[in-house]
Amino acid sequence: MPLEIAIPKGLRKLMRFGSGVGIEIGSKDLEVVVARVRPSSVRVLGRLTIRGFAERPAAEWGAEYAAFLKSAGASHLSATALLPRREVIVRQVALPGVAGRDMDGAIRLQLDSLHPYGEEEVAWGWSPAGQGAAMVGIARRLTVDRYAQLFAEAGVLASNFTFTAAALHAAIRLNGAARDAGFVALGYAAPGVVEVYGESPTRAVFSAEFEMAAERAAALALSELRLAPGAIPLKIEEALPEPILPPGPSPAEDGLSRNALAYATALAGACPRLAPAANMLPPEYRGFSSRAAFVPTLALAVLLAAVLGGAAAWSRMTERRYLARVRAEIAKLQPQQQRAAALGRNAERARARTQWLDRYRAQTRQDLDLLNDLTRMIEPPAWTNTIGITRDSVRLDGEAPQAAALWKILDGSRLFKNSKLESTQPAGAAGERYIISATREAGK
Repeated sequence: MPLEIAIPKGLRKLMRFGSGVGIEIGSKDLEVVVARVRPSSVRVLGRLTIRGFAERPAAEWGAEYAAFLKSAGASHLSATALLPRREVIVRQVALPGVAGRDMDGAIRLQLDSLHPYGEEEVAWGWSPAGQGAAMVGIARRLTVDRYAQLFAEAGVLASNFTFTAAALHAAIRLNGAARDAGFVALGYAAPGVVEVYGESPTRAVFSAEFEMAAERAAALALSELRLAPGAIPLKIEEALPEPILPPGPSPAEDGLSRNALAYATALAGACPRLAPAANMLPPEYRGFSSRAAFVPTLALAVLLAAVLGGAAAWSRMTERRYLARVRAEIAKLQPQQQRAAALGRNAERARARTQWLDRYRAQTRQDLDLLNDLTRMIEPPAWTNTIGITRDSVRLDGEAPQAAALWKILDGSRLFKNSKLESTQPAGAAGERYIISATREAGK
C-alpha cells in the first residue's frame, strides 16, 4: 500500500524528520541543494552550482563540494543524485493485485521487456505510482558505473541515483497526497527546453521535456493527462513543499526556479521512508554515512576509561579531537576502497567479455558445419531456394520430388529436433515445393 494512503496526512507531518543532499547532474554543471525537514517547516540550508564538473579533475570539484557541505553542517550526509533524463528510460507499469512486498519481484520478471538494451547489463529502480502501479527507471549499467566511479573519485558519498519523475513524485508527497484534481507544473531544464511534470486521476504521473514554447508544452501535457484545456500550469517549485530559503546574492537567486529539481531530490533523500524515490544505484556503490557509525568507537572509549580508571581525566575537548581524527581517516580511506572495488568489477567484466567473444567466434564455424551437413542431406534433384539459420533454429524453403521424404531425413539427423513440415504445394510435374523448420540441437 502506498505510504501516502497508509499514513494519515496529519501524522505524516509529525513524522517529517530528516536532512538530505540533492545533486542534479546536468550536461555541464552540478546543482547541489541541502535541505532540512522538520514538522514545522522545510529549510534550505545551502545551494551550490559546481561548474564544468565533467572537464575538471574530480578531486578539485570534490573539495569544493566537501567545503560546501561543511559550511552547511551536512558533512555527515550522503547524497541523492538525479541522473540526466537522456540517460534513463522511464516506464509506468500496472501490476493490479500485486502486494507491495511482491512488487520488486514482479517488476524483475518483466524487466527485459521494458528496455531496448538487449543483453546489455542495466541498472534499475522503482517507486510506487499509485495503487497497483510503479514507475521503473532503467539505465545502462556502464552509464551508472561511470557516474558512481566519478563520484567516488571526487569523494562524494552517494546513497541513491534516481530520476526526475520519481524525485518529484516523492517530494510532492512529503506532506501527503497531491492535488486530487490533478495539475501540470513547468520548469526550464535548459535554454529552450521545458521540463513538464503532471498528475491526474486518469494518469498517475506524466513527466517529459519539450523543446518548444511553454504554452504549447503545457497544452500537450494537459491533453495527455485529460485535464481541462484552460487549466493554468504551476511552476515546478510551486508544486513542492514551500521551503524557507537563505538569502541569495541577488534577487534572481532568491527563488528555486534554477534549483527546483535538486531541491526535490534533496527532499526525497531527507525522508526516504515517507517519500520513497526509486534507487538505481547498485548496492555495492551505496554509501550511507551517519553519526551512529561512531557509537561503537565511543562505547569502546568509555569502557577503556572505566577499566583504567582514568575516564574522569579525559576532557570533552580531547574526545572531540579523537572523533575528528576518526572521521578524517574514514573519509581519506573510503575513496581508495571504492576505487579498488571498481577496478575489481572492471576486471571481472573484461573477463566476461573475453569469454563471450570466444563463444561468438565459435558460432561462425558451427553455422558453416551445419550448412555443409544440410548440403549433404539435400541431394539432387531436391534443392533449396532459401536457408534461414538462427542460433536455435533452421528454416528451409525449396523443391523436392517428395517433401515428406526430405522432412524424415532432417528429423532423423543428429543435428535437429522437433522438425516440422510447415507447408507443401505442387510445383509442376517435377515435385513439391516445401517449407521445413527444425530446432537446432544445443552446441550444433
